[in-house]
Amino acid sequence: MADKKKTEKKMRFGVIGAGKIGTYHIRTLARMPEVELIGVSDTNLLQAQMLAWKHNSVAYKDFSDLLPQVDALVIAVPTEYHAEIAVTAMEAGVHCLVEKPITNSVADARRLLELAEKKKVVLQVGHVERFNPAVIETLKHVKNPRFVTIERLGPYDPRVSSIGVTLDLMIHDLDIILTMIDSPIESFEAVGASVLSDHEDITNVRIKFKNRCIADITASRVTMERARRMRIYQADSYLSIDYVSARLKIYRKKVPVLRTLKDVEVIFPKIEKREPIKEELYHLIDCINNAKKPGPSGEKGLKALRLALDITDSLKRYELSGIKMPDSTPSLAQSLSDIGKATRVMMEEGLKNSGIDKS
Repeated sequence: MADKKKTEKKMRFGVIGAGKIGTYHIRTLARMPEVELIGVSDTNLLQAQMLAWKHNSVAYKDFSDLLPQVDALVIAVPTEYHAEIAVTAMEAGVHCLVEKPITNSVADARRLLELAEKKKVVLQVGHVERFNPAVIETLKHVKNPRFVTIERLGPYDPRVSSIGVTLDLMIHDLDIILTMIDSPIESFEAVGASVLSDHEDITNVRIKFKNRCIADITASRVTMERARRMRIYQADSYLSIDYVSARLKIYRKKVPVLRTLKDVEVIFPKIEKREPIKEELYHLIDCINNAKKPGPSGEKGLKALRLALDITDSLKRYELSGIKMPDSTPSLAQSLSDIGKATRVMMEEGLKNSGIDKS
């Protein structure tokens, strides 16, 4: 948790991008007593003016005019502009929170990392789910997970039609998985489909880690239901997390060998409700004030980006946007069937190790 004590001098912030995500940041920064919101910049000057006037700030069409006046910047523009704006800002000595994904290429991401190091500025990536109170609490209870499932489902949003669902939504969960599982990736299998855009709108990936853990992640933007859930299976417990309601439920063995359901305790850890985006911004302030490396650092952002790009590249072998699927490529149904088999094998191994009679 970042130190939220008021400082004598408020940190001066600017926001580049007056769209949906930028609006969240502007509204949040305007309510933070430790911050002075200096300005809002967007190529749509009218949109920037409306937000700036509402939050007692100034609108700029050219973001470079804002840089000399701020200590830190939130970059919430389309991904293809992240690198250009972040480079200009860091060259001016401005700390940056760059929305996810960090960039749309590994080369650009590396460039930002090198520049942040050279200029001694903080570079934080907007993996806001890191600051979801349910996720923070969950990570305290994770011990050598064997199988993890994550679902991130929601309706289509035309504002992100320029990228696929993997880079748009799944990258949040890739970041969490890579943070939670301390093991190199051995392999992965991905399937997806283009439904409403020219990019994949639904993706399922099964990641195998060298420590034998398997993660099954699904992201969809063609689902009317909004859902963000994670399930974690480990040696002595099962964790069920709802990102939206910020709730965690833990089923845990009370004794080494289960004989009845009474030997299983159900725990509902108390989770204090907090705004993830506000906690994300406080974390940035803390890192700037105390010369710390952010949790969602540029390095972590690059790691998640590299995996996301590998997944999207692999999807080119599938039936996306008119690309013919090779005969040797397994179907989604077969892939999901294989996941089910893997799950059953692990469950059987877990039962065997725990001494429970499967019959």
